[in-house]
Amino acid sequence: ERIPSAKMSKLEQVLILDPPSDLKFKGPFTDVVTTNLKLKNPSERKICFKVKTTAPRRYCVRPNSGMIDPGATVVISVMLQPFDYDPNEKNKHKFMVQTIFAPPNASDMESLWKDAKPDDLMDCKLRCVFELPSENDKANDAEATKAAALHSSAINSTKSDASAAASVSASASPDDGELKKLLEKCKRQQAEMDKMAEENRQIREETVRLRKVPRSDYATTNSTSLLGRDASPASLPSLLVVIAAIFIGFFLGKFML
Repeated sequence: ERIPSAKMSKLEQVLILDPPSDLKFKGPFTDVVTTNLKLKNPSERKICFKVKTTAPRRYCVRPNSGMIDPGATVVISVMLQPFDYDPNEKNKHKFMVQTIFAPPNASDMESLWKDAKPDDLMDCKLRCVFELPSENDKANDAEATKAAALHSSAINSTKSDASAAASVSASASPDDGELKKLLEKCKRQQAEMDKMAEENRQIREETVRLRKVPRSDYATTNSTSLLGRDASPASLPSLLVVIAAIFIGFFLGKFML
């Protein structure tokens, strides 16, 4: 709002302003320049505030009015619109913060300000100051911009790696139950492989031991096994000759009788 030209109340401002007297705007002014104004309420009562300026078309203020609880702080953003800056032009822009103690059951802010008595109003004024950046400020801003870009790139890279790892983990193991089943299956297969390896080792040792047995014992063993069901194919002709001789002798003896 525009600051009225009427004489204002002389009550001391209860709010604590930061900055207290000057609102500084640092150029270049080819884009919107924003500065912050903090309003702190040190009292034990709620306070209503309203921010006004002598150049309402040149500034945007958010919020430009409201209520501050006891002990609370409100941050006001004052945005200067782009314009052609002339260092030789004297700046006369000013802001005023007008306040009033809120009634116990305040609800209609518009009526509150409309019906407020001049003796109940408090105010304080701030001067707008325009500054152009120095060469050192430009260098520092460039370094800060570069550092911010590198930091942002590093954060994005880290997020990308984390997302890729999470995606791989999610696709590899849908849930803890499936993962446990897979681990148990792997353990069982490993145990079976170990068992087969042990049996294979025992067979090799038995083969080596049999090769070291004397040939006479081996022949005896074969002769003995000839009478059993596991006789080797090489001993079958001898067995057939013996059986044939028995039958021939049996028939010859029968005919001779």
